[in-house]
Amino acid sequence: MRERLVSIGDDYFIEDDAGARAYSVDGKALRLRDMLVFRTVAGEERYTIREAAPGVRETTAIYRGDEVAATVKKVLVSPLRHRWTVEIAGGPDLTVQGNILGHEYQIKRGRERVAEVSRKWFRMRETYGVEVAPDEDAALFLAVTAALDLMQ
Repeated sequence: MRERLVSIGDDYFIEDDAGARAYSVDGKALRLRDMLVFRTVAGEERYTIREAAPGVRETTAIYRGDEVAATVKKVLVSPLRHRWTVEIAGGPDLTVQGNILGHEYQIKRGRERVAEVSRKWFRMRETYGVEVAPDEDAALFLAVTAALDLMQ
């Protein structure tokens, strides 16, 4: 994924480890709340991220169609480092720990690491990688990563 410092609408592509485009992200500009739509390269809509309404702090919802697939929330009391929870609809919750702003963190289900985000793997500026465990929904973890970016 690549960071965009200034971008109207935040449209970008996410590439796989071979450099091929895997997903497109369509940012909806000029709205009261941020919204991102994740699509496969074939155009199939996978997830939509909608920032919470004003007044509902530190929460972002990720939708699959009209249903909430996940809710990302900041843990209010975390003295040593940034910590977030991801409530998965119909599944076990996830925890996110590490340096969110620096793009160096892990996503875990219990004690099992299911995804890792790092910019250490890249020499290019403003680029970071998301490694997702096999048999996991990569698009969902990419959406969680983008939601964390929005919330920062």
